[in-house]
Amino acid sequence: MSPSVGVGRLPVPDGKSGCPINLTVELLGDRWSLVVLRDLMFGGHRHFRELLTHSIEGIASNILASRLSKLVDAGLLSQHEDPTHRQKIDYRLTEAAIELVPLMAHLGAWGSRWLPTSPELSIRAQLLADGGPKMWQRFMDELRGTHLEGRPQPADGVLAELTLAYERARARASA
Repeated sequence: MSPSVGVGRLPVPDGKSGCPINLTVELLGDRWSLVVLRDLMFGGHRHFRELLTHSIEGIASNILASRLSKLVDAGLLSQHEDPTHRQKIDYRLTEAAIELVPLMAHLGAWGSRWLPTSPELSIRAQLLADGGPKMWQRFMDELRGTHLEGRPQPADGVLAELTLAYERARARASA
């Protein structure tokens, strides 16, 4: 199969069909790819060790390495040398991955509605659902600043708001 590469296209092989849902599922359909993207988006983790140790699902190091490589090859992540350490790689979301924010928001909202989720792990999904497209756009702009332009994470941004809500819900759950 020849890859479908063009303006605005990811460098991935042609799928089993040209159906956009099928192609998206072929790229993102395994459990770990979405979890890695989630942790980069919502957890702020950008290094292998952070992604490995902060994975609440317990991803194995070989699976993480495989998924990071797959996501880089697919054009959803980019790799950058970390200036603080010669052997550290900084993984950053690309524009294509950032544009998955609405999809992640919808997945979270659907899961919160239909699946037995925990309150502390659902709070970010609920806030994103309630915030709707305006919040998603603000979050995507924030991610562009940190991942594409190298700006620091804003202390008063969407990620900070989501993180604070999660920490409060987690504190309530353990009280």
